[in-house]
Amino acid sequence: MTDYKHTLNLPNTAFPMRANLARREPELLAQWEQMDIYARLRETGGGRKKYILHDGPPYANGSIHIGHVVNKVLKDIVVKSKTLSGFDAPYVPGWDCHGLPIEHEIEKQLGRNAYRADPKAFRAACRKFAGEQIDGQRADFIRLGVIGDWYNPYLTMAPQTEASIVRALARISANGHLHHGLMPVYWCADCGSALAEAEVEYQDKKSPTVDVRFPAQDPEALSQAFGVTPSDAALSVVIWTTTPWTLPANQAVALHPELEYALVEAVAVSGAPERFIVAAELVEACMQRYAVPSHSVLATASGAALAGHTLQHPFYERTVPLVLAEHVTLEAGTGAVHTAPGHGQEDFELGRQYSLPVENPVGPDGAFLADTPLFGGENVFAANDHVMDVLEEHGHLAHRGRIEHSYPHCWRHKTPIIFRATAQWFISMDRTGLRRTALERIAQVRWYPQWGQARIEGMVANRPDWCVSRQRVWGVPIALYVDKRSGAPHPDTSQLMEQVAQRVERDGIDAWFDLDDAQLLGTESEHYEKVTDILDVWFDSGSTHASVLNHRPELANPADMYLEGSDQHRGWFQSSLLVSVAMTGEAPYRSVLTHGFTVDGNGMKMSKSRGNVIAPQKIIDTLGADILRLWVAATDYRAEMNISDEILKRMSESYRRIRNTARYMLGNLADFDPATMLPGDELLALDRWAIDSAAALQRDIVAAYDEFNFHVIYQKLHQFCVVEMGGFYLDIIKDRSYTMRADSRGRRSAQTAMYHILEALVRWLAPILSFTAEEVWQHMPGRRDDSVLLTTWYDGWPELPADSGVIGGDDWRQIIAVRNAVNRELETLRAGGAIGSALNANVHLYVNGEMATALRKLGDELRFVLITSGAAVYDDDAPDSATATVIEGVAVQVVPLAHAKCTRCWHQREDVGSEPKHPELCARCVENVDGYGETRRYA
Repeated sequence: MTDYKHTLNLPNTAFPMRANLARREPELLAQWEQMDIYARLRETGGGRKKYILHDGPPYANGSIHIGHVVNKVLKDIVVKSKTLSGFDAPYVPGWDCHGLPIEHEIEKQLGRNAYRADPKAFRAACRKFAGEQIDGQRADFIRLGVIGDWYNPYLTMAPQTEASIVRALARISANGHLHHGLMPVYWCADCGSALAEAEVEYQDKKSPTVDVRFPAQDPEALSQAFGVTPSDAALSVVIWTTTPWTLPANQAVALHPELEYALVEAVAVSGAPERFIVAAELVEACMQRYAVPSHSVLATASGAALAGHTLQHPFYERTVPLVLAEHVTLEAGTGAVHTAPGHGQEDFELGRQYSLPVENPVGPDGAFLADTPLFGGENVFAANDHVMDVLEEHGHLAHRGRIEHSYPHCWRHKTPIIFRATAQWFISMDRTGLRRTALERIAQVRWYPQWGQARIEGMVANRPDWCVSRQRVWGVPIALYVDKRSGAPHPDTSQLMEQVAQRVERDGIDAWFDLDDAQLLGTESEHYEKVTDILDVWFDSGSTHASVLNHRPELANPADMYLEGSDQHRGWFQSSLLVSVAMTGEAPYRSVLTHGFTVDGNGMKMSKSRGNVIAPQKIIDTLGADILRLWVAATDYRAEMNISDEILKRMSESYRRIRNTARYMLGNLADFDPATMLPGDELLALDRWAIDSAAALQRDIVAAYDEFNFHVIYQKLHQFCVVEMGGFYLDIIKDRSYTMRADSRGRRSAQTAMYHILEALVRWLAPILSFTAEEVWQHMPGRRDDSVLLTTWYDGWPELPADSGVIGGDDWRQIIAVRNAVNRELETLRAGGAIGSALNANVHLYVNGEMATALRKLGDELRFVLITSGAAVYDDDAPDSATATVIEGVAVQVVPLAHAKCTRCWHQREDVGSEPKHPELCARCVENVDGYGETRRYA
């Protein structure tokens, strides 16, 4: 037997089948570092239109997690795809460095009171710790293949940035948005500080419930408001609350003006009558809760008719009025709401309306102040039982119970917080129209997904004033001087803050705390005092459009995109919007993209306690970063993003198919010189179809990148590699590529098509599978840029004849449909043992109409499309032995062949052995080995 292997053009490439990404990716990272890929990108992008994605700074604390991976990879895909689209798309990463989480880490090291003992040393320790965290996170982000200005990032703790934050506050103050006042704020006793809305999360909490009697001060007058004759029975308005500890601060009881309230006479077990006032709709529920044997409704009156009457506080010598409020509902309780202006935003607003005292008897540690009657020194939550006992002692506890409900918690400590009126600095939402302007700007931004607009609109429309002050030491100072008597800021505040900013720019935030006030104020210093509060950390990151975009020459304000998780509608998206609008009246971004949270394969939130946390570092060390990147792209980021070992296994399989498609084309281009590629009008029909399909796909893929539909790109890429290429085109041209003469038109045509397709494919992959695309790029023939990341979308497509060489696109669609139907029949016969392989078959197709015309155009080359040894098309009616296919009017009959098998092409043909010199070859293989080579026109 003669060995004809040397006469075949078998694939040959150094591009390995096994990806071994965990080992190969660091090598590619080293190459990028050596060529300084980020600088090269800026050089290449010089003069292009800019596209600015502004990085929302991750917090400089702890190792990165899967959520970080999603965020950074999505940003990287956007930036790289915009570069390929011809933009100059710089990416400047940043870190959020101030704030309580870092303070708490240092407190663990130095002690809980270290920030009070030596604030300057404490800040230095915080700065050092943040720097160490940044180093670790940076290494992980780089390992993901994210390209950016990693060694020149922006840091909110950099003196230049801190100075810019001071200047941003100065401008907001000058614009009239900043004010100081007593208001209830979210307060975490563990933090010892006020919290922003974005620092609060809601969790289920079990709380006590109490129904409390507030006795009428003038029972006769209150009875007459119902048109009822007074009696000796005690008369009370009953409130219901889940926070008994707030009762010491009670200043009023609120009723809804339009609700009907019932005067109920109840008879206790002892036979003594008592009168209650509760909402008419809640009478039965209340009486059942109070377990009274019998009751009757004496009369009803509207809340408005009862306003102005006074009640007795249930345990203090205090008179409280009945007031009216729209926020009173019938969802639970009694329809009468206890009102403590020092412990709630709605209560505070109501207190202002009625000039009620704002009393806050609770200290920063969450305990009642020492001089609080009855409860001094007690923790508020621990005091709930004591409050209920006192109520019972005074005879004013109508009922006690428990409820599980959603309650605000500190997102750092996961502990319940309180509302506590304190003197704080606020950015007013309405005093100078900030809310109205912010809502107008939201409508001008493009939101991905669209529902993001409604989400942030609702939050901005309903949020209270922004409390920007914190009572801590690791943060940018609220660099104000206020009058010791009036508390008003110095009249030259803007100029003074600029002087402070200049000092901070040189020496960091310690410059403010170390500053001798007389240096700025001179003899005025005795009349003014320095504000020692620091800014809410959300103000730091929220002002980076001013501190970063306005100061880095490669960037621009507004940014083209902000991209973060869906929680940032109440966090960074909102804080950035409010700071920018307060400063300039404009939004800091043109578009905002939101991604969902990561959950496990069952949709459960990841937590260490559940044991379902997946560490990205482990995945990278085993599967490689490109598998993680592919998962990010393949998952619809608009919803929750599921990840599990099984999901990653499927991603690995999808990756393998994509990689093998590229590898197969590389193998067949081993001897290809792009200078020898054929023009479009010399290409075979099938190759023209493949190029035309790839060019059309590129238009779809680029459009999907432009609209940030990355999961659609994954689906189209996977479909293209597995179905159009692997399942059709590459499968068919294998025979032509292997068996025809190396320099034949048929083989050169296939190579030309594969070259064009691979040039496009490698670019489509680059934003997502960056490492793999770079590896493919380095194995491709022809001269090229040093990196695929330095290129733009492929534009070297050949000009194809309009008729695509007799067989057009519609023809190929019909041919593909028939081929799929034939393959199903062949597989059935092969599984049943009727044939050994498709090349053991001679296919008879019984077809009518246009489909028959399309198939006949292929002539003898139909067998190469079907990958069978024989194929023919008949007009006759199908014989009984033929099998109807899923295509109407198409039947197929498969006849096993008894012809000898050509040892070179494996086709079973009757002309095998017709040439004595090559008794084991079919006639066309003889021609390819010893003659001028066979001719192909179509496939």
